[in-house]
Amino acid sequence: MQDRSKVVVVGAGFGGLAVARELGDDPGVEVTLIDGNNYHTFWPLLYQVATAGLDASDVCFPVRRIFRRQPGVRVVLGWVTGLDLDRREVTVDNDRTFAYDHLVLAAGTVNSSFGVPGVEEHTFPLKSADDALDLRTHLLAGFERAAAGRSPQGDLAVVIVGGGPTGVELAGSIRELVDKVLCREFPEIDLTHLPITLVELADRVLAPFHPKLSAAAAHALRLRGVTVELGVGVERVEPGTVVLGDGRRLAASTIVWAAGVTASPLARRAGVELGRGGRIVTSADLSLPGRPEVFAVGDIALPPGPPLPQVAQPAIQGGRHVAAQIRARLAGAPTRPFRYRDRGSMATIGRNSAVAEFPNGWRFHGVIGWVMWLVLHLVELIGFRNRASVLVNWVWNYLTYDRGARIILRHQVPPATTQLAWPGSRPASAPDGP
Repeated sequence: MQDRSKVVVVGAGFGGLAVARELGDDPGVEVTLIDGNNYHTFWPLLYQVATAGLDASDVCFPVRRIFRRQPGVRVVLGWVTGLDLDRREVTVDNDRTFAYDHLVLAAGTVNSSFGVPGVEEHTFPLKSADDALDLRTHLLAGFERAAAGRSPQGDLAVVIVGGGPTGVELAGSIRELVDKVLCREFPEIDLTHLPITLVELADRVLAPFHPKLSAAAAHALRLRGVTVELGVGVERVEPGTVVLGDGRRLAASTIVWAAGVTASPLARRAGVELGRGGRIVTSADLSLPGRPEVFAVGDIALPPGPPLPQVAQPAIQGGRHVAAQIRARLAGAPTRPFRYRDRGSMATIGRNSAVAEFPNGWRFHGVIGWVMWLVLHLVELIGFRNRASVLVNWVWNYLTYDRGARIILRHQVPPATTQLAWPGSRPASAPDGP
């Protein structure tokens, strides 16, 4: 019997899962899927975890459960600590080595401070389930401290840096949490005009969207009481203060950095050509130039042409494409270039308000866009239990203006200075894992 071809996939995000799912039933392939977490995170809904709308278990799904009926996929929990492309080996946690015939790098991105002083020490990122839980704990505990008289009410201000989908959605959701839930539960605190500020360097929020939709999103935020600062950057972040490029100082007890990401440090460890954002430069078929047995997909990859948006669909489509190219190589057939099919973009501002646009030119905002956003994200969630749980929570939240996940599980509130999501702050034994 001929030995099965060994395919190692690094990263259980959207791209990595797509590769493993496509190849998991192929009798000629043995897939090893490596990730530092034992779960897949549906990161588009992390902001709802951070604002008590959903539990972390609603947006995370065990990786082993996904492949329970695909025995051709082996799941390995651990961080990639070494890559030897010449010997075709991947080292995990410094003590386990996996040989491969084909390697797929799908480690995604990590937060980037862009070199702005104070960002890593004094802000909260929102890139993982841990980030979301830390931010939620910090927010809720801040209100409890204010209610107990342990901190001034004015210290509850929030500043969010970055006007992309994450920043816009988080700003709208925090405002709803304060106005519809916490105002009723903390009568001893005057939360009527709690400052929430969104700072964006560009001249509009949601820059990849049509200008009319960007304007609609900014207008909806302002109607909700969110201050939108456009065309100004951040010079530095100090404890409890954001210093803008024009010299203004914004006081805030909660500072969220949603301004951007960079490719996983795994890209640098690979020792290959890197492009914009530290992403791995690939050939048209998503393989690495000169190394046709190595592929990169998702946010870590930079194929020829305009950079693809760092969202779920390019990663999913890229993962399926790479699986097909691996099959082609095993059959001795030529590979084909990757063609991304844009299915549109969406972002929600809050209850009954979202923006959506499609490649055919259709654009929606308001209630219609919001319903589209709800349906799409519900469908894309993995697992019936997660979909059912999210749907029940959404219906309950809509009917009652309640947020059920307001449980503070950590007695010691994690300060922003101890966040583990920033590059370089992981343990030395796990610098490169997805």
